[in-house]
Amino acid sequence: MNARDLARRVLGRPDAGPLQVTTPEALLEYLRDGQAPLAPSTEPAPAAAASGAGRLRVAVVVPQFRRGSGGHSTVMHLLRGLEARGHTCSVWIEDSDGTHSGRSPDDVEASFRGWFGGLSGDVHADFAAWRGADVVLATGWQTVYRVLRLDRARARGYLVQDHEPEFYGTSAERMWAEQTYALGLPAIAASPWLAGVLRERYGARADAFDLGIDHAVYAPVAGVDRRADTVVFYARAVTARRAVPLGVLALRELARRRPRLRIVLFGEARPIDAGFRHTDGGVLDGDSLAALYCEATLGMVLSLTNPSLVPTEMLACGLPVVDVASESMVATFDEDGPIALARPDPMALCSTIERLMDDDHERARRSAAGVEYARGRTWPRAAEQLETALVRWLT
Repeated sequence: MNARDLARRVLGRPDAGPLQVTTPEALLEYLRDGQAPLAPSTEPAPAAAASGAGRLRVAVVVPQFRRGSGGHSTVMHLLRGLEARGHTCSVWIEDSDGTHSGRSPDDVEASFRGWFGGLSGDVHADFAAWRGADVVLATGWQTVYRVLRLDRARARGYLVQDHEPEFYGTSAERMWAEQTYALGLPAIAASPWLAGVLRERYGARADAFDLGIDHAVYAPVAGVDRRADTVVFYARAVTARRAVPLGVLALRELARRRPRLRIVLFGEARPIDAGFRHTDGGVLDGDSLAALYCEATLGMVLSLTNPSLVPTEMLACGLPVVDVASESMVATFDEDGPIALARPDPMALCSTIERLMDDDHERARRSAAGVEYARGRTWPRAAEQLETALVRWLT
């Protein structure tokens, strides 16, 4: 019996070809040859960049992507903010797991721009055109080893949006992700809580920035009536840290108690077999999300690691939000802040939703507090915080 026949008999399925595993080739290059030397400075570091007088060439290396990735959206918001401040930005894609294999570079680059918005600078599906930069920025653990190997850079840094080892069980990927925080790259993290984790656990140099909100999209809409019967849940099941099974159990109990309630699941490209009657919203664009947030009664997002972009975008639309009382959420929003935090337990989440559904006063209070909180979160401000870090790394 050959291997293909054995696969059919033992696994009970046709042979689908070789199994793809994550093998970051840049890691081998880094272990073999070390990091590339930084380029010598030919001129003083642009200390005036924070006031808009200095101009930097900023290259950002991003991992492979899928539609709806909040991490890639954040990177593009920040880069557009840097471009608005006069800097030249480019994006370079490190496809460490073969997500885009078989596609042409033009097709990959077009998908990236189409899904995550425009950029004046170039988007590259590989590194064939690499010519150096003032600062090159890693944006995920898969990109760090590549960044360390890129030459003709005056400085390197690490944009950390989450504690990525927690994305994995015990594995090579978890180990490699942990190692990247201790390789000496100065970091800027997407919350003070996350910056503290990098400093305390790994001894990293880490500053923080505040995730922004596109207020041109996410804002209360005059004339849109908020319903009294609708709960919306960010159910991106492919992202394990969003705890979709926990949310589904909570909503299953809620649907049992309140069978007339309208429940909308969104954020996942495929329908979810949730075990209760619901509306499948799929992956929505910004305008459609804002419309949903402005008509719903309550939103639920579950953040087991760093806070997501989604709850603050809901707050900006005046939508009260329920999330879990994880360490990061308590540190970011406080226990009695604009977001109602519940124990990560299906019954506790269900009871918190019920309490808010029944208490018009508390919903109104949290709605007003959320709008006020969101007002100070902008992408231009986040880009300014990143710019300050870039200049510091150069000096």
